[in-house]
Amino acid sequence: MKGTLAQVRSYERSVQLLMVNQFTINLGFYMLMPYLAAHLSGTLGLAGWVVGLVLGVRNFSQQGMFLVGGTLADRLGYKPMIIAGLVLRIIGFATLGLVDSVPALLAASAATGLAGALFNPAVRAYLAADAGERRVEAFALFNVFYQAGILLGPLAGMVLTGVDFRVTCLVAAGIFALLSIVQIRALPARRADDAKDSTGTGRRESVLAQWRGIVANRPFLLFSVAMIGFYVMQFQVYLALPLEVRRLGGDGTFGTAAVAVLFAVSGLSTILFQTKVTAWCKARMEPGRALTWGLLIMGVGFVPLLVPTAVPVPDGGVGLWLLAAVPPSMSALLLALGTMIAYPFEMDTIVRLSGDRLVATHYGLYNTICGIGITLGNLLTGAALDAARAAGMSAIPWIALCALGLACAAALYGLHRTGRLAPPNARNAQPETVTA
Repeated sequence: MKGTLAQVRSYERSVQLLMVNQFTINLGFYMLMPYLAAHLSGTLGLAGWVVGLVLGVRNFSQQGMFLVGGTLADRLGYKPMIIAGLVLRIIGFATLGLVDSVPALLAASAATGLAGALFNPAVRAYLAADAGERRVEAFALFNVFYQAGILLGPLAGMVLTGVDFRVTCLVAAGIFALLSIVQIRALPARRADDAKDSTGTGRRESVLAQWRGIVANRPFLLFSVAMIGFYVMQFQVYLALPLEVRRLGGDGTFGTAAVAVLFAVSGLSTILFQTKVTAWCKARMEPGRALTWGLLIMGVGFVPLLVPTAVPVPDGGVGLWLLAAVPPSMSALLLALGTMIAYPFEMDTIVRLSGDRLVATHYGLYNTICGIGITLGNLLTGAALDAARAAGMSAIPWIALCALGLACAAALYGLHRTGRLAPPNARNAQPETVTA
């Protein structure tokens, strides 16, 4: 951990602030969101479809507005969008704790989603710009802070929600308020290098022209689609793996503890080993190969879950507990390892494919594409889990997820081998073939 902190201190103040910023954002977000559904359905007594609507509005407003948030960051500067997103989170979180009418809850949920759409692309583009040639290492450290927030947020929220969910909301809003003040005072202003003139004529290119140019960037779009599987597999730590633990271990104390172990394995392994894994990979692999290996390991990560489908399940005792806890924990560890390998190179590849132009807009569109993929992937995963259990073929979802990892790894390897993951200038500089 000392080595990680020493690495952080070696970067500019802006990069350090962005890392602390992301930790605090995740701390406040995961302090509240895991307990929101229980508050809506329990304390407020809302119907299940209303709870789903409130949660869905947040996700839709975030995924649907990523492109707009990235575009605004490139045109207006990164800092204003970061501050605007933080302020929206303050309003949204405080409102979630203080109101009980459905329209107000929907507005608050939309505000929290829009907040993420504003600051996420801006933070990543700012980090990439100020980290310079050390982008890969910076994103590795960024992931450490990111995962630390995810790990500590639910623990703090559990304590606060035990007092009152409104307390949780107000504390989360207070954290974002404090963070906003720090960012306003200490974060230097930063604009994209191409913010003023991207045409070379003294006039700024129109938004629609910028979007058309990005959509015409075929290697970027192919990469975005290939990486959908990365996020679908990564999300199963929160969806399929907990469901498998509870299928075998039940919903009692053991099941709850085993699910907590999943999250601890995923978060702690990243905090402890992310920078070492990134350094090892960067010294030995090109970015495309690292991405391929990352997704390949994530796909293989579902193989341990085939064990409970191939052996007799004990009726109880230590044998059942081991079967319910160990294979999912091994899968969580392999998924975390694959993420550690791929994530820093993923973030760097987006910058390279953008040609260092409109980086925040590229991040915004990338997040939107992957967000749509996550939604569809989770719907299909959930349906596959239900169908497989009903048919007595519980191995099918794990085989399908493993195949998804292998297919995405193959797609990335193909993009790497054909040079499509290289920066545009490098692709255009390839010598022409001379024919007789």
